[in-house]
Amino acid sequence: MYSEEHLYSIALRECNLVGDINFIKLIHTFKSAKEAWLYAKKEYPKADGIGRKTVSDIGNPDHLKFAEKELEFCEKNNILIHLRHLKNLPGLIHECDDAPVILYQKGNFDRSLTTVSIVGTRNMTSYGKKFIQDFFQETRHSRYISISGLALGADQEVHEQSIHFQIPTAGVLAHGFQMIYPSRNKKLSENIIEQGGALFTEFNSSQKPGRENFIQRNRIVAGFSPATIIVETAFGGGSISTATFANNYNRDVFALPGKITDKYSQGCNHLIFQNKATTISTLKNLVDSLGFNKPADKIEELFPESETNLLLTENQNLIYRIIADHPRISLDDLADKISLPSHKILSIILELELLGKVKSFSGRQFMII
Repeated sequence: MYSEEHLYSIALRECNLVGDINFIKLIHTFKSAKEAWLYAKKEYPKADGIGRKTVSDIGNPDHLKFAEKELEFCEKNNILIHLRHLKNLPGLIHECDDAPVILYQKGNFDRSLTTVSIVGTRNMTSYGKKFIQDFFQETRHSRYISISGLALGADQEVHEQSIHFQIPTAGVLAHGFQMIYPSRNKKLSENIIEQGGALFTEFNSSQKPGRENFIQRNRIVAGFSPATIIVETAFGGGSISTATFANNYNRDVFALPGKITDKYSQGCNHLIFQNKATTISTLKNLVDSLGFNKPADKIEELFPESETNLLLTENQNLIYRIIADHPRISLDDLADKISLPSHKILSIILELELLGKVKSFSGRQFMII
């Protein structure tokens, strides 16, 4: 089940100063973890950017003993070990420059299925909860895997609704497999496995959750999928980091807009305002954008079509008409046609997005819906 390369990869990754970046540098030079373990300490000048201090802990027999115990734990608990340099990371993680060098998997993951990452605040409101329920209701006939972080709130709802509608789901942990955090989700983690889903982590089995671990976890959640959906988040919430990672990976990001007075919609609204996320105006548009198979039942809109008859302000109507006449118009071109500063134009466009009339794209380009 495991090879020598698994053993030496775990041992090498445990060495002081050998993080993911230095690990890849060593592999690039010595071609395998075993060769790096055996020769890096003497031949480190061959590796670009690797100094004597970096390799000082390589070859430590304690790390090799740790790796042996780790393999025993993984074998006992049916845990798969994916190695980045062997090009067997799941999902789209292998495309990420900062992908983990080791990724542990418990449970099943069908690589033939597309994935969608869905995250949000732990303090989810009824608005966010209903959106998640409606999303899974409307995509129940589609074949995909949902990805989230097994946290309380929105993440938990994503996994539970996936299980309810018999859609595979995968949780990404911020710790090792010897525990589940939060403990309240231990039963949920077991249900995920029992229902044909999976749990993933880059941390060894004994690693406990730390604050920095959650940020690392978020990059894997974002890296798994071609698209990430942000349901609700406050300014500075963890979901903002997930959206940032997804943007950096050139993946699609969708955000659920809300009232500007609602704390847990402000982060989503800000992502939309900064053109770092596309507004979710209707479930139909979202499902179409994700490229899922069309569900058998009619998809109802979050914002009914009757709203398209709402009266617009003078400036809203002006900008709407210009965008209608010039699809994919840029912010700079809009500013040339309107005697308003760019920041005011962006504010009005956000209002139009929240009304479900305008959609924004990367590069600050806009079109009507």
